[in-house]
Amino acid sequence: MNLELSDEQAALRDTTRAFLAARAPISGHVRPLLDDPAGITDAVWRGLADLGVTGLLVPAACGGAGMSMVEAGIVAEELGAALHPGPWLSTAVAATRALTRSGAKGSAASLLTGIADGTTIATVGFVDDHARVTADRQGNGIEVRGEIPAVYDAGAADVLLALAEDSGGTGLYAVRTDAPGVWVAVERGIDQTRKRFRVTLDAAPADRLATVSSDDVAAVVDDVLIAAAADALGAARAVMDLAVEYAKVRRQFGRVIGSFQAVQHLCVDMFETVELARGGVIHALWAADNAGAEERHLAALRAKAFAGRLATVGDTAIQVFGGIGYTWEHDAHLYLKRLLGWSALLGGPDRYLTELGSRLADRGSAAP
Repeated sequence: MNLELSDEQAALRDTTRAFLAARAPISGHVRPLLDDPAGITDAVWRGLADLGVTGLLVPAACGGAGMSMVEAGIVAEELGAALHPGPWLSTAVAATRALTRSGAKGSAASLLTGIADGTTIATVGFVDDHARVTADRQGNGIEVRGEIPAVYDAGAADVLLALAEDSGGTGLYAVRTDAPGVWVAVERGIDQTRKRFRVTLDAAPADRLATVSSDDVAAVVDDVLIAAAADALGAARAVMDLAVEYAKVRRQFGRVIGSFQAVQHLCVDMFETVELARGGVIHALWAADNAGAEERHLAALRAKAFAGRLATVGDTAIQVFGGIGYTWEHDAHLYLKRLLGWSALLGGPDRYLTELGSRLADRGSAAP
């Protein structure tokens, strides 16, 4: 595992950062889209595709870059730092990994090609385990029925990838979101930069892509958690930097507040938390492609179990800013909401701490 970026990876980071600053700034892009169900504009999505970041994980045979989760994590961190509200995580990571990890056939190749060139936005409907969908053959086609309570970016997606029970077991199905029998309803959460929906399928036409195992599903969920952790790392790093810069110039009692020991301690606490998270995220991104299933899952668990600590960075930053950090005009509260959204993603940290502790205890008891 390499802890330092290569020249190519540094160039990917710098290019993505520059694009987001120029084409998708918080004031001119993120804020106007906070109440937009799609969370993206055609121009920005096309720009991301032209950079190649929508197809980072798409195999080269389908027009993608064929890179690893490490490169995807680099992009995710920059998107988190920019509070990007678009469907990149759902499309470039969740949908792409669902298709490639399951060995999907049929229209999967064209979906991957569309993801790589930016003509297809996709999302997955099985990250939340409360979904209940069934599939039945009707004449020459297949129809799916059920409700999926938490689907991110369904408002922007052209295609929904869903798991459904059928005569062959559990299948991965592609459903066009504009097809008859598909209803998409917004579910509002604390983080307005993350667009979540409830999707109802009522005899919606679908295309069966693969038979999937529980291991396939677990791997994709781990991928989503790991990439989301990288996004949260970027958000925490960005709001920490904002707070530190503010502490250098804000004056009280004739001195900059950064000279006060209490404020210095707050800044050090943020830095420590961000750097601890960085180590876990780097390892998890590496493990997603290079480690066995057990180590990959443990790495994802660690990243998610640390989510509550990482969310405190946003809270601490607002303490440094004082009352201005809570105002609508300041970006600090948007970062805090992004971090709280990460903390709540697929359940709070306590559940993951419990599972992580149980697995580590089992390892210890099994040791000679």
